[in-house]
Amino acid sequence: MAELGKRSATLGVILRHAQHKIQDPAKLRRLIVDLIDKEQWSSLSADVKGDAYEGLLQKNAEDVKGGAGQYFTPRPLIAAMVDVVQPAPGNMICDPACGTGGFLLAAHDYLAKHHALDRAQKKKLKSGTFFGIELVDSVTRLCAMNLLLHGIGEGGSSGSGVSPLDSDNDKRRDAASTFDLPVVTKDALAGKHGEYEIVLANPPFGKKSSVTIVNEAGESSKESLIINRDDFWASTSNKQLNFLQHIFTILKQHGRAAVVLPDNVLFEGGAGETIRRELLKQADVHTLLRLPTGIFYAQGVKANVLFFDRKPAQEKSWTQKLWIYDLRTNLHFTLKENTLKRSDLDDFVNCYFGKSGSGVPPLNQEKKQSRDGSATLSRHNRVESERFKSFTYDELTKRDKVNLDIFWLKDDALEESANLPAPEIIAADITADLEAAMEQFATIAEDLK
Repeated sequence: MAELGKRSATLGVILRHAQHKIQDPAKLRRLIVDLIDKEQWSSLSADVKGDAYEGLLQKNAEDVKGGAGQYFTPRPLIAAMVDVVQPAPGNMICDPACGTGGFLLAAHDYLAKHHALDRAQKKKLKSGTFFGIELVDSVTRLCAMNLLLHGIGEGGSSGSGVSPLDSDNDKRRDAASTFDLPVVTKDALAGKHGEYEIVLANPPFGKKSSVTIVNEAGESSKESLIINRDDFWASTSNKQLNFLQHIFTILKQHGRAAVVLPDNVLFEGGAGETIRRELLKQADVHTLLRLPTGIFYAQGVKANVLFFDRKPAQEKSWTQKLWIYDLRTNLHFTLKENTLKRSDLDDFVNCYFGKSGSGVPPLNQEKKQSRDGSATLSRHNRVESERFKSFTYDELTKRDKVNLDIFWLKDDALEESANLPAPEIIAADITADLEAAMEQFATIAEDLK
């Protein structure tokens, strides 16, 4: 394992610093000879091996105390996000906070299933299409294994040979930004690492970035880590606001982004207001999906998905209307009894493509030709529904602090006691709210030290 870990290919990433903790030779022999060797692994398809590994990751994520839940985005949500973004062959796709690689794998599956790929395009899927950044090295290894088992990163040590910074007119290579592997360990917020047609991400939860300072006496204290970058609109220690700015900077012109963000990004003042104003002006911020509670392994999370396209500079604001879909009010999900399913997002996907209430699966509807010649669905003929409303740019900018935390549906539980949800759901909601409040108070306490 030590020798394999020194290789520069994906396998080297997976086995880097690997340690086996089985000290009993008899148990080790039974594992390798009696269990592993009896399976014909080479004859299994990438789908079977990949799905098995994904199952292990999900089981690990369910371990709330010590699992990898913070790196695991619900797969039905990922699938819906990819379905509306519609990756096309030739797109470079990045996740700057890739965790175990869920977004990259979903985009890979979408491309393989919805496009008739030729031999060169299939080769490109394995190396040169997907780019992941992960801060934690141990999670990078999980992601690398997940991608490899799904057939991504099989190109060997030479990698893609393509830098996301290369363009048709400028073949200048930037060694620091060239990806020889589909996933690398680095701090994505440290600077630009390329430009991409599509960015899909669920940045890490937790409100502020901080650094621990240890003085000569051994006493430690935490200080807020404010990110200062010339290509950012505002300097802040809020990680999600920084990721939102970062994702805008790594999008190519007309590039598309779908980003999971907590509620505070929608209403926080100061830097938050500045960032929202600039994003509405410089990008087409067209869709906001308000997510229900109870779908993430991290407790106390109230989140959303923001969809926007980067546009060229102009005097007039690019955002004309923001369409908001409310999947939260009067909807309750849990991680075990009532889990989120892909079908729960069908109405959102239909509304996204202007097929509200049609009952027609979005992928069977009338399509148009995109600039690369592939068939895509259009989002420009939308109609309002009970859960899907639009708000003009002027309406948004007139709101206090450009607050995008908008709801219009009545909460049934507040109208009549007979409509109250089950006691366990009420208890879970109260727990989530308290834990979110405690996290914010803990942040304030740290700042006051």
